[in-house]
Amino acid sequence: KKEGEERYAARHQPNHCSARRSYEQRAFVLHSHLGAPSDGTKNILPFCKRMHGMASPISVRTSPRHPLSVPRSSLVRSTHASHLVIRVADPLFPCAKLSKARAVVAAVMEVSKAPSSSGLANRQPSKEVLETWRSVNAVCFDVDSTVCLDEGIDELADFCGAGQAVAEWTTKAMTGTVPFEEALAARISLIKPSLSQVEDCLEKRPPRISPGIADLIKTLKANNTEVFLVSGGFRQMIKPVAFDLGIPTENIIANQLLFGSSGEYAGFDPTEPTSRSGGKAVAVQQIRQDHGYNTLVMIGDGATDLEARQPGGADLFICYAGVQMREAVAAKADWTVFEFEELISELS
Repeated sequence: KKEGEERYAARHQPNHCSARRSYEQRAFVLHSHLGAPSDGTKNILPFCKRMHGMASPISVRTSPRHPLSVPRSSLVRSTHASHLVIRVADPLFPCAKLSKARAVVAAVMEVSKAPSSSGLANRQPSKEVLETWRSVNAVCFDVDSTVCLDEGIDELADFCGAGQAVAEWTTKAMTGTVPFEEALAARISLIKPSLSQVEDCLEKRPPRISPGIADLIKTLKANNTEVFLVSGGFRQMIKPVAFDLGIPTENIIANQLLFGSSGEYAGFDPTEPTSRSGGKAVAVQQIRQDHGYNTLVMIGDGATDLEARQPGGADLFICYAGVQMREAVAAKADWTVFEFEELISELS
């Protein structure tokens, strides 16, 4: 028994790593001590960064059987092309005891092929693109996977128990393989959230702001550039983000969930321009017309953001690929960036 315990302890020391390789995938079993359950992501990521030089994007998930210890997926940008998915296995201690005991967990990191950014011709902006960016009067930001690390509707769906099915529709919508209005209707019909569920989700899973976005918005405001949030997500979930970033609510163009007198789900407003394909282009054109901006730029990650770059709409489309790298979208952008600091440096 003693020898067995010693062998177990030797195999499960913190930061121990064992690996096995295959043709297309390498799986690493990582062992690390976690503190409080809500801090699991922060404890796992530094070790993974040391092991793989910040290969990105990195997604961290824990077992759904332990909801109190489940940090949401965390995406970390890097200059490497690998795509790492880290799934934290069941803790060895019951979830209720995690706040009092340090649990040893195993994280499986799957390394798969991901599109490389090195072949993108627009990684270095042209002189004309830089001149337009430096003279911009207004910037319209996508919210999900751009201003925020997460897809808001996917987070709400996961909170309401419909995560996987909704995430599949989100992928279709963002890559442009189905009309946005079809994907939106399908996703919201799977969730049907009540007002209390939306409020609980925002309280328990507050939106996570992307690194660098607050500094970029601060820099834009210092240059007297107006900032808008144009999203296919829901206004109720975007308002806290706008508040944190100092963006007035009247500068939010997004979809609206509808509720009955008792807070029950009653649908969404189909008259909002962002509820359909091409809607962001319409929204951006309306912003430009209402305010008379000479130069307007759209920044986002999806096909619906790319649509905003057309006559009367955005003069530039900048693809932010720091969270999601959608190759087809990035290839058509005027400029593709992986860090908001790249945009800040060109404004200084």
